[in-house]
Amino acid sequence: MSINSFLFAVLVAALVAAGSLSLPARADEDIFALSKDILIGTDSQRINAADAIIARGNKDMIPTLVLLMRIGGSHVVTQRALHALTGKELKTWREAMLYQEAHPEFAPHPSYYDLKLWYWGGIDQDFLSLFSELEDRSSMRVRFEEITWGGVLFDGIPSLENPELIKAQDADYLLDSDLVFGVKINDDVRAYPLRIMGWHEMFNDTIGGVSVALAYCTLCGAGILFETQLINRDKPFIFGSSGLLYRSNKLMFDRQTKSLWNQFTGEPVSGELADSGIKLKIRPTTITSWKNWRSLHPETKVLSLETGHFRDYDSGVTYKEYFASPDLMFPTITDERRLLQKAQVYGIRVAGGAKAWPLEVFTTEPVINDRVGLSNVLLVGDATTQTVRAYERNNIIFSGDKNNISSADGPWQITENALIGPGDQKLSRISGHVAYWFAWDGYLGAKSELYKTPE
Repeated sequence: MSINSFLFAVLVAALVAAGSLSLPARADEDIFALSKDILIGTDSQRINAADAIIARGNKDMIPTLVLLMRIGGSHVVTQRALHALTGKELKTWREAMLYQEAHPEFAPHPSYYDLKLWYWGGIDQDFLSLFSELEDRSSMRVRFEEITWGGVLFDGIPSLENPELIKAQDADYLLDSDLVFGVKINDDVRAYPLRIMGWHEMFNDTIGGVSVALAYCTLCGAGILFETQLINRDKPFIFGSSGLLYRSNKLMFDRQTKSLWNQFTGEPVSGELADSGIKLKIRPTTITSWKNWRSLHPETKVLSLETGHFRDYDSGVTYKEYFASPDLMFPTITDERRLLQKAQVYGIRVAGGAKAWPLEVFTTEPVINDRVGLSNVLLVGDATTQTVRAYERNNIIFSGDKNNISSADGPWQITENALIGPGDQKLSRISGHVAYWFAWDGYLGAKSELYKTPE
C-alpha cells in the first residue's frame, strides 16, 4: 500500500467513526461537510463540493485542499478546485505545499484545524495531546498549515534515556570509519554513533554533571546538543520526537508540558511554553570518525548496542537512500542559487549574527580565520569526516592543518573545550553544528552570511 493510500484509509476510518472525536464548537459544519464530501463522497458529491468551494471563491480553503491532496492523493476534483483558487496547476501534494509555504497571506478557514486534528487523531489519538491546550492556532510560532505528519506515530521514534555506555575497547561493533557525535563536558567524554542515533534521533542524558539532549534531525542533517536545565525550572526538560514535521525539520516535544519545539532553533513553537521566550543553549559537539575520536580520547565511553530496542544498527543502514539522494523527502522551499539544497554546511549562531561554511571548503582550507557577528573566529575542519571545531580567536591569525595549528607565538593544542596556546593562552570553543543548506538557509535565511573562499 502506498503512503497516500494508507493516509486515505486512515482518514476514511476516522470519518466513518464520526463519534470517536468531537469537533470544537467553532467548526463551520457546512465547510467541514464540503471537505468530507470532496474527500470520501461519491463522484457527484465530490464534484458538487468542489463547485461549491470554487463558487465561494475564498482562498481560505486553499490549506484544506492542500491537506486533502496529502490524504486522498492528487485527485482531479481537488486539483480543479485548487487551480480555480490559486490560478496554478498544482498536480501533486508537494507542489501544493510549496505554493502554500510561499503564500502565508492565505489564512485557513477555521474548519481546517478541526479537519486536520481529526485526521491526525485517526492516525494516533496521542497527537491530539500536543494541541489540547491550544485554543487559538494563530498563537503558534509556526504556521499550523505547514505542519505535516512524518509517517510515524506520536513518540514513534524512541528517544534514548540515559542510555547504557561501554568502554572504547569493548565497542567491537564499530568500524573505524563510522561517524560519531563526540561530546566532552568537564572531564566526561562520550561518543554517540550516528548509526545508532539515526534510529532514535534523540537522547536525554547527563554528561559531566550537565543535563543535555541531542536532537538529531536526519531529514535536515543536523545533530544539535542542547542544555536542558534552565535556571528557573526545577527539573531539566526531557525531549522526544513528536512524529510531526515543519518544513522538513522534526518537531520535538517536551514530556513535561507536551509543548512542541523547533529542533533547529531550540525554541518552543506551540503549547504551554510558546510564549515563554525560552531558547535552549547549544553546547559544542563534534562529528568525526570513531577512529579519530578514539585516538584523541582513548578514555571515551560509547553507546552500547543494548539500547532496549530492537533495530538494525549496522553501518549505513538508516536513511541510506535519503543521504545519497539530492532530493528532499518532504517539501520545503529551498534557495539553490548559492548552494545545492543538501550541500552540507557548518553553521554558527552568535550575538550579532550567523554564518555558514560549506563543508567542502575545508578540503582545501582546513584552517579558516574569519568573523561572524561580533566575534573573530577560527575554524578547523575536515570535510571527509564532517569534522569542524570553532573557537574564539581574538585578533590572532592561525595557520596549519586539521591536526596542527600555530600562530606567530608558536603551536597551539586543539581540544574539545578550548585552544591551548603558548604561555597558557586559552581560547574558548564556540558552539556550532553541521546541517543541510536547505535547513540552515530556510530557518536563518537573510540573517546568515555564507562563507566564500577568498579569490
